[in-house]
Amino acid sequence: MHGMISKPPETARNIATSRVVLLLLVVMTGIAPISLYILVPALPVLATSFGSDISIAQMTVSLYMVGIAMSQLIMGPLSDKFGRRPVLLGGLALMVAASIACIFAETLPQLIAARFFQALGGASGMVISRAIIRDIYPRERVASMISLVVAALMIGQMVSPLTGGLIETAFGWRAIFYAVTIGAITVAVGIAIALPETRRGRAVGSGGFRTDVGTLIKSRAFIGYVMCQVLASQIIFTFAGGGPYIVVTQMGRTSAEYGAWFATTGFAYLVGNLLCVRFAPRHSLEKLIWFGLGLQLCGSLLNLLLSFAGWNEAPAWLFGTQMIVMVGNAFVMANSAAGAISIRPEAAGTASGAMGFLQQGIGALMSQFGAYLGGHSATTLPLTSAVLAISLLCACMMIFVVPRRELVVSEALIEQAEEEESGMM
Repeated sequence: MHGMISKPPETARNIATSRVVLLLLVVMTGIAPISLYILVPALPVLATSFGSDISIAQMTVSLYMVGIAMSQLIMGPLSDKFGRRPVLLGGLALMVAASIACIFAETLPQLIAARFFQALGGASGMVISRAIIRDIYPRERVASMISLVVAALMIGQMVSPLTGGLIETAFGWRAIFYAVTIGAITVAVGIAIALPETRRGRAVGSGGFRTDVGTLIKSRAFIGYVMCQVLASQIIFTFAGGGPYIVVTQMGRTSAEYGAWFATTGFAYLVGNLLCVRFAPRHSLEKLIWFGLGLQLCGSLLNLLLSFAGWNEAPAWLFGTQMIVMVGNAFVMANSAAGAISIRPEAAGTASGAMGFLQQGIGALMSQFGAYLGGHSATTLPLTSAVLAISLLCACMMIFVVPRRELVVSEALIEQAEEEESGMM
């Protein structure tokens, strides 16, 4: 039987108390997304340097995101089969090699290809970090630790574009990849020295990848948690896709002003994660998901009503209300992710990979959808309607898919089975 919760072994609990391991979780999660955003300020320079259109230079970002999505599907299952450490180190080795290739790229297509493999290797930290958190922390602490890692990561993401701009201005765009290479090597050395293997041993007859996938697909709880998490993330992608068109085109504001207003939603998401760190150990993840869903629905409904009234044609109303949505969004995403990777702890990498792939893959489409809604309308109504619709779908996953009554029974049975097994050893 594979259940919803399990207690980590004693060695894992010892690892969980290490601040060095917590720091490694943050940096391994952040190395890929920070490497994405650190290059963005240099895109116009890249286009000029290679004599290409800016849309071609943009492919160093778009194909990088494809690499992140593909990495989720590949690295997660591999970490379940071969262990967290070797897959992490292999992924970072690929990132280092690809970053060196970026430094010496002579054409833009070479740079774009190298960036894809840079993401493919670097994103291993994103997917495996969630699996490691599930390995070393009990289920009631998984959501708070994911939130803590995300909160620290967001601070890095906020400063990475500024860092990239400063590096490019002072030393040129190739210096950015020197910095990324040094960062990847540093993270790899830290993992090799300080991070032991955390993957749990499989019981006899527990099967492999096919068994993991089959068990997860058949679990209503897994499907419900994953879709709840993925749909919650689409609120971010949709709003981010349509926001620039609404603020710049409809409201007549500058792109710099849009950037400042959009930063408020990132700050709200950071606050939500910090609150989740505080409250997650004392409340069940189901209660925290419902709390987050309540905030999402209230904020998105209020934003829709303001669209009907015409009040949120000013950025303060639009983004002020969206901040409520983003605080709730942090609760929903962290706790849904914790629930999904807790269904079958020994397959946490596979579960994390599937969730990350869907999040990134659907997110690319929803970002385009949001841009269409913002760029082909004269009001905020289409975009705010889409955000409310996604919030409702997210709530429906918890109402109609996640079997709440079965969860309680499953948790009790799993705890009892584990206590009996530990007593026999």
